[in-house]
Amino acid sequence: MTHPAIAANGLRKSYGDKTVLDGIDLTVPAGTVFALLGPNGAGKTTAVKILSTLVSPGADSGEIRVGGHDLATEAQAIRASIGVTGQFSAVDGLITGEENMLLMADLHHLPKAEGRRVTAELLERFDLVEAAKKPASTYSGGMKRRLDIAMTLVGGPRIIFLDEPTTGLDPRSRHTMWGIIRGLVADGVTVFLTTQYLEEADELADRIAVLNNGKIAAEGTAEELKRIVPGGHVKLRFTDPDAYRSAAATLTGAALDEEALSLRIPSDGSQRELRSILDRLDTAGVEADELTVHTPDLDDVFFALTDSATAPASVPAQPNQPKENAR
Repeated sequence: MTHPAIAANGLRKSYGDKTVLDGIDLTVPAGTVFALLGPNGAGKTTAVKILSTLVSPGADSGEIRVGGHDLATEAQAIRASIGVTGQFSAVDGLITGEENMLLMADLHHLPKAEGRRVTAELLERFDLVEAAKKPASTYSGGMKRRLDIAMTLVGGPRIIFLDEPTTGLDPRSRHTMWGIIRGLVADGVTVFLTTQYLEEADELADRIAVLNNGKIAAEGTAEELKRIVPGGHVKLRFTDPDAYRSAAATLTGAALDEEALSLRIPSDGSQRELRSILDRLDTAGVEADELTVHTPDLDDVFFALTDSATAPASVPAQPNQPKENAR
C-alpha cells in the first residue's frame, strides 16, 4: 500500500487569541500537485511552515506525517526528504547563481565532485547556464525564481513546498514556472502549492483545498469544485427576432434580453441538459445563431466559499464539464 506524501489530521495553530488553523485535515498522494487556496491571512503560509517543520503545530493537533515520518518525533527525517521555496527568495544576490547552488550543495554535505555535478545538471535543466557566472542580483524575477527552485532541488527532495512561487512574475515567466512544476511531478515529486492565482491552481493541481477562517471550506478537483457553485447557464443568441420569440416561447423559464436577442437558460452544462435544450429547439423548428455554455470557474468558487460562513467540506466526483465555448 502506498502511503500519502502528506497526511495531517486535525492540524491546529493559534497565536494568542488568534486561531489561524482550526483543525484542518489534509491528504496529499505521492507524485501529485496539491494546491491550497485562500485569501490573505487565511493560514496558507502557516500550514506550509508547520508541514515543513519550520513552525510547531498546536499542542492539540492530531497526527501529522510528511514523507511517512511523524512530525512530532521525526522532524529531522522530514527535513531530509523535503524542499521548501518560500514567498521570498532565498537567493543571495551578492554571489553568482553557480555559487548559490554550490553553497546549497555544501549545506547538504554533498562531496565536492557530487555538488559540482548536481549544480551543473540543475543549472542546465533550469536554463541558467549562461547566467551562472553572473551575480544573482543581475537576474530577472523569473530567473531568480528558477534559481530558487533549483537550489531547493540540490538535495533531491521527493516532496516540495512552493509558497506562492509565481507571485510578481510576468505571464511568460509564470508559464515557464508551470512547465518546471509539471516536470517535477513527471519525475515523481510531490508538490504542495499555495498560490494567489486561481488559474495556476486550475492548470496545475490534481486536488485543490480552499482555506477560509482557519478551516477547509471545500476540497476536490478543479472540476468538482466548480460544480458546487451555482450560476451555470446556456446562452442562446439570435439575429432573427421571430426566431428569438419562438425560442423564448419554447424555453419557458429562460432569462430574456430583448435588446441583444438572447436567452439565458440555467444549466449545469451537462451533455444531457444541452441535448434537451437543442431537442426542444429542433421540435419548434428554431435554430440559434450562437450557443455558449458557461460553468463557474475557480474565481466563482473562491469568492463564493471565502464569502460564505458555511460551505461544503468536500464534493463528490462527477463527470467533467465544459468551460465556456462558442459554437
